[in-house]
Amino acid sequence: MAHLFNRNVLLGVTGGIAAYKSAELIRQLQEQGANVRVIMTQGAMEFITPLTLQALSGNPVHTQLLDAEAEQGMGHIELARWADLLLIAPATADVLARLVAGRADDLLTTAALATAAPLLVAPAMNQQMWLDPATTDNIATLSRRGVHLVGPASGEQACGDIGPGRMEQPAVIAAAAASLFQSGLLAGKRVVITAGPTREALDPVRYISNHSSGKMGYALARAAAEAGAHTTVVSGPVALTVPDKVRHLPVESANEMLDQSLALLKECDIFIACAAVADYRPATMEQQKIKKGPEQVTLQLVRNPDIVTAVAESENRPFTVGFAAETNEVLSYARDKMQRKGLDMIVANDVSDPSIGFNSEHNAATVLWSGGEQALPRASKDSIARHIIELIAKIQR
Repeated sequence: MAHLFNRNVLLGVTGGIAAYKSAELIRQLQEQGANVRVIMTQGAMEFITPLTLQALSGNPVHTQLLDAEAEQGMGHIELARWADLLLIAPATADVLARLVAGRADDLLTTAALATAAPLLVAPAMNQQMWLDPATTDNIATLSRRGVHLVGPASGEQACGDIGPGRMEQPAVIAAAAASLFQSGLLAGKRVVITAGPTREALDPVRYISNHSSGKMGYALARAAAEAGAHTTVVSGPVALTVPDKVRHLPVESANEMLDQSLALLKECDIFIACAAVADYRPATMEQQKIKKGPEQVTLQLVRNPDIVTAVAESENRPFTVGFAAETNEVLSYARDKMQRKGLDMIVANDVSDPSIGFNSEHNAATVLWSGGEQALPRASKDSIARHIIELIAKIQR
């Protein structure tokens, strides 16, 4: 099923009369669930104002390559990393030529070089410009490089000519964008994902927990659902919206998460243990609030059950994936954990780096399995999650 739910679409608007259609395109993308940010070239601002596209997208419009205010926040590299798709509509003959040449003399072409996201272009130009051999060659070159094309349509043009070169209608472009994310990699598979922290109660009002936000686990749940899986997330307490088409089973403690996970094994093909489960819990939980007393107190802790090991050792074990959140010797510890716990795959990441650790919007990881590994460079957690799901779909076959 094609969709743009929770996809980050970076829309590039260039200087052509069809720029007025970009307003409707933003609406069409948002109706399909996309988050939209806009880059406008200088030429585009002669046809439509940044304020219009800012009001429609709900985000500031980016126009300058070197903008001091933008560089303090989402600079051009961060903008490129944010994108799941770079969509240029309208794409003039000029921008097509500059993309072929690898130019980076404005924000849009720089983002095109800097992003790892797919590129979709919707050409718009005079029919003779579209038929010119230079444009034909440029389109062929971009296609060989993996750039996707939608349109152009034929018909009467603003200049009075009739022929090919009109920008496709926004609904057609939005559908083409959505089709790039069609995924059936896990169609029919049953996936269970643990996410977030656990809370281990000290008394009725206090608990031991950790800094996990659950963002990575929820990104995996979203990616698994997008890939066609029947997806269940067993989640500790988080402040996140449950992804569309994902069953949500809330829990508090490690023991509750274990019980729920084991109960789901009869309907589980793939188990992904992404939760940050507390290693220890208080030996006893006080029934009344503990009152302030001595300057120092001693707290006795006991080990919590190892959920992923219990799943991996179960009689009808699913394909089992663990996570290793480490602060040093990341890959060494991860390999040891994978072997020791009998996992099929493990995802290792360095949580000592605050830019990719708990609560961050980004991550970077190395995925390890028997006989292979793949590094996933820094990107949004949604992007990392999709790569992990793709690897699981490939390896677990």
